[in-house]
Amino acid sequence: MTDKTAEPEVNWDEMRPQIIKLALELGPLVVFFIMNGRADIFVATAWFMGAMTLSLALSWLILKKIAVMPLVTGVVVLVFGGLTLWLQDDTFIKVKPTITNTLFAAVLLGGLVFGQSLLKYVFGDVYKLRPEGWWKLTLNWGLFFVVLAVLNEVVWRNFPTDFWVAFKVWAIMPLTVVFSMTQLPLLNKYAPAAEPVTVPPVASGSDLA
Repeated sequence: MTDKTAEPEVNWDEMRPQIIKLALELGPLVVFFIMNGRADIFVATAWFMGAMTLSLALSWLILKKIAVMPLVTGVVVLVFGGLTLWLQDDTFIKVKPTITNTLFAAVLLGGLVFGQSLLKYVFGDVYKLRPEGWWKLTLNWGLFFVVLAVLNEVVWRNFPTDFWVAFKVWAIMPLTVVFSMTQLPLLNKYAPAAEPVTVPPVASGSDLA
């Protein structure tokens, strides 16, 4: 009998929370994109704010918790979305991703300066890594948030609003997912030998919303 190498089984119980979180974060973005196409950036912003509020509520109902990053992102969306509608100036909603990602980068990289890998407090209940692993993972995500902030500034300042909306919806999510996949070797390298990682973390609330 020929031995066949068993393919690793997909752990759906482990993947389910990640899939739900991605779906809840993608939903408001899709609403934002559709309403911008049907109306304008101001109508889209109002719908975006409502969809974000609903997304956070569903996260609480389904997952029984709201992670820190999506919560912070949601608050920033409501504040800058409110300013956009009140002052009728779309600059506020356009700089929101820059501010959010800069804030996350500052918190993560600032924590490393003081010897704290703060990403451990976000994913520590899911992944077990040695201290060096948490340090490197936090550094990588901090630098990635810097890249997202710079990209947002380049796009909104140099391209039309419709292009910026499309970029925000259809480019940031794939970039974030691809980046999170590139962290899988790091997670496995620094994980305990008995706990290989098959699903990389996605730092929810980067600018997925």
